[in-house]
Amino acid sequence: MRILIVHSTVLPVFLYGGTERVIWCLGRDLVRMGHEVTFLLKQGSTCDFAPVLHIDDRKPIEQQVPAEFDVAHFHVQPDAAAHIRIPYVVTMHGNLSNAETALDRNSIFVSRNHAERFGSRSWVHNGLDWDDYPPVNLAVRRDYFHFLGKAAWRVKNVQGAIDIVRRLGSERLLVLGGHRFNVNMGLRLTLSPKIRFKGMVGGAEKAALLNGSRGLIFPVRWHEPFGLAIIESLYFGCPVFGTPYGSLPELVPAEYGYLSSRQAELAEAVRHWAEYSPVRCHEYARDTFDSASMTIAYLAKYEMVANGALLNDVSPRLREPQRERFLEWR
Repeated sequence: MRILIVHSTVLPVFLYGGTERVIWCLGRDLVRMGHEVTFLLKQGSTCDFAPVLHIDDRKPIEQQVPAEFDVAHFHVQPDAAAHIRIPYVVTMHGNLSNAETALDRNSIFVSRNHAERFGSRSWVHNGLDWDDYPPVNLAVRRDYFHFLGKAAWRVKNVQGAIDIVRRLGSERLLVLGGHRFNVNMGLRLTLSPKIRFKGMVGGAEKAALLNGSRGLIFPVRWHEPFGLAIIESLYFGCPVFGTPYGSLPELVPAEYGYLSSRQAELAEAVRHWAEYSPVRCHEYARDTFDSASMTIAYLAKYEMVANGALLNDVSPRLREPQRERFLEWR
């Protein structure tokens, strides 16, 4: 199958960029499976396993899709799908707040919960190529917890993770993806020596920090569409302690973590981190959220649209907009 992957960004990425890393893994696995892949990306993009076409910013992106491909996979919302001359799918990676916005009928969401919130049954879990990561040492000493995410986004609730660790005596927290002083958090300045901020980290440094952690503290206050922080942490043997919003109940069964919107209850669960098996957490992530499984699921969607089917009976719309700015956390 000849597949065009479309995204309005520069690839590859190295530190932050969850969606971009998923797209990269998808393209590479499609090539490994014998398909012909081409990327349509922003200027500056390069790729060592597939050709790259560069977006002309003067034209709508949907008008830049060549006709010789069997299917186009958009990772950005096309403005005028009628101009797309070949079968296509559109992955919706984020959230919307407006129930009036109608999404494309060939939309794919990144978790079952994500799809259900838009009245859809079309979803594919994100996956990562675990061969991109250093070997995991499941026998290593673990002596801190971690938060992983863009801490400047208040819905990620790094303050909640900090408050949990403050309840736990001598326990420490590493914040991966944020800084001690942040004007975006209402001039947040964290002085506690128990909290260490590592900024944006990637590659071997990130892997080593995850491998030394007792668990991910992830008390998000929005409906997380997926959460690569969850599967990366599980892969390195870390149970997940988070809130029961969005994809989290779907991704974190009781064997691999604990979910609650109450700070005291979640803190008590964190105290018992050693009751969770690093081996089982690792095996679960390795076997469930690998990029090959994701790629096979996307190929099934490609076959459907290539045969003239639509992925959704009606245009997906957000069923219940989030009225409050942040979901409950107390």
